[in-house]
Amino acid sequence: MNARPTRAPGPRYKWIALSNTTLGVLIATMDASIVIISLPAIFRGIGLDPLAPGNIGYLLWMILGYLLVSAVLVVVLGRLGDMFGRVKIYNLGFLIFACASIALSLDPFRAGAGALWLILWRIVQAFGGSMLTANSAAILTDAFPASQRGMALGINQITALAGQFLGLLAGGLLAVVDWRAVFWVSVPVSVTGTIWSYLSLRETATGRRGRVDWFGNVTFAAGAGILLAGITYGIQPYGGDATGWGNPWVLAGLFGGVFLLLLFCFVETRVAEPMFQLALFKVRAFAVGNLAALLTAIARGGLQFMLIIWLQGIWLPLHGYDFEDTPLWAGVFMLPLTLGFLVAGPVSGYLSDRFGARLFSTTGLVLVAGSFLGLLALPVNFTYEAFAALLLLNGLGQGMFSAPNTSSIMGSVPAEFRGVASGMRSTFQNSGTALSIGVFFSLMVSGLATSLPAALGSGLQSHGVPAATAHEAASLPPVSTLFATFLGDNPIGHLLGSSGTLDHLTPAQRTTLTGHTFFPELVSGPFHHGLTIVFSVAAGMAAISALASALRGRHEPADRQGRGGRADSTKEQRKRPTARSS
Repeated sequence: MNARPTRAPGPRYKWIALSNTTLGVLIATMDASIVIISLPAIFRGIGLDPLAPGNIGYLLWMILGYLLVSAVLVVVLGRLGDMFGRVKIYNLGFLIFACASIALSLDPFRAGAGALWLILWRIVQAFGGSMLTANSAAILTDAFPASQRGMALGINQITALAGQFLGLLAGGLLAVVDWRAVFWVSVPVSVTGTIWSYLSLRETATGRRGRVDWFGNVTFAAGAGILLAGITYGIQPYGGDATGWGNPWVLAGLFGGVFLLLLFCFVETRVAEPMFQLALFKVRAFAVGNLAALLTAIARGGLQFMLIIWLQGIWLPLHGYDFEDTPLWAGVFMLPLTLGFLVAGPVSGYLSDRFGARLFSTTGLVLVAGSFLGLLALPVNFTYEAFAALLLLNGLGQGMFSAPNTSSIMGSVPAEFRGVASGMRSTFQNSGTALSIGVFFSLMVSGLATSLPAALGSGLQSHGVPAATAHEAASLPPVSTLFATFLGDNPIGHLLGSSGTLDHLTPAQRTTLTGHTFFPELVSGPFHHGLTIVFSVAAGMAAISALASALRGRHEPADRQGRGGRADSTKEQRKRPTARSS
């Protein structure tokens, strides 16, 4: 089946494509993070205690279900865009996303059934969002000439990254109004985007007739899904251990997922029309660009979740904010990070069209690594000016990296593979975000498990809590404490209030234990130890990403590339003179 344009696009079409695809990736990425801040309101709205041991699974899948689907399906959907038309798949994605948004806002159930309704429709929503993100970069690459491609992809990519942090702010604001408003906000945007995309977008590239690689699709989806699900359950406690990495089912998921992915790679070298073009990794700019994107996504995801816990669990309460208000204010105080994205992304994308991706992406990653080291040097109770400056530096660095890196990746592949290349790029980015939760939560939980129980038990007993109750509270998995701070809940009030212990304490003891300072001061030492490990690993990943980015090769200006901005093969590029090194 060939996708054939009805008429040649006019000079304004590229801007229509940019504005529509930017709206699409913005709403898709915002919905990936909007529930994180609003989870307390959502669970209260459906009558479910998110911190009850049996409900942690609901909480995890509410966050990770969207990310897992996005990580697994974007390559498949990008390949389908190459075959049947990128605009056609993109438009269908907007429609599915709009229908899922409506269903989410109309959840008719309560308790566990209500949570399952939300999780299942979030997965459907992620399917539609994956169709948007998998094909948006390819649509832009087709619509824009090579001389403007970096600018266009920069705006699109930075909007997508900024959407992750804007979702945190929007979730905090809307959850105060009503928990359903978190999902209502997507309805008018997605419905408008659907109508607009069907009326304005059209195919500007010819699709390639081909067959669906069913075996490759099944092995990749199963392998990636099982692997990421195993990592998800590895965060949860198992037996007497703080994490579940010793759980036989988790180990089976990890090894089984890796085996299926290896089988997938073998299959893709044997089929005539593979879904995953492994030959693209022979293009150095494509290979190192995706490696840098994966490591940076892991580091960025770790930064996002650790900053939320740091602000909501320690810094904001120490500065007088109620635990219930910390989700909203955490989003507000993280705005310098988003500002850095929005400033640096389009500018670096525009400049990379002239001077190449290597200079800007590598420099940006050096700034990211430096900001992680700066965060390591901050005390737990920092001054906000220094904290904001480091967040701004991190955002500027990520903006400098992301836009040129995306342009370099998309410009390095032949035009007929841009859909699958866009999907592969998104897979690495989304997988990095999902992996970051498993990696950094495990590092933090392991650090807390060594010191938090003793500190919590002795601290509670020193304020009149009976030894048995204090020991029981201190024996709870550290992941529960992390989730409590993550959800803007006072862990002490939650632990002692449900057992009735607070009713037997003096008013002064109750005030101290449930106040703004007891828990933050208690956990600050163990938390900073875990934070040191997390940010050290993140800085190392950023440094490796910078090295990979520096090895991407020399810049070839747009006027030396093939017609329509298509990148020539590596062999052909070597025959041509190159511009200045970037």
